[in-house]
Amino acid sequence: MVEYGVKVSEILPGAVNTEFSKVRFHGNEERANSVYDGFEPLSAEDIAELIVYNANLPYHVNLAECLILAGAQSRATKIHRKM
Repeated sequence: MVEYGVKVSEILPGAVNTEFSKVRFHGNEERANSVYDGFEPLSAEDIAELIVYNANLPYHVNLAECLILAGAQSRATKIHRKM
């Protein structure tokens, strides 16, 4: 798309507390909330802020890929939980 002046960016979020867990566990809110026990996950607002930041970068800057994790995450499958 670069030849058309279109920037393409990939946002790769880690643990984000959204309604996804509730859907995943078929409406079981207790089980859905337990996914985030022991750490503070990202919020939808955190991801939205990154998207807005990226969209407002100058034309000569392309943030092609951004991995955003919760502070307690070192990778998608490793979360330090305080119990």
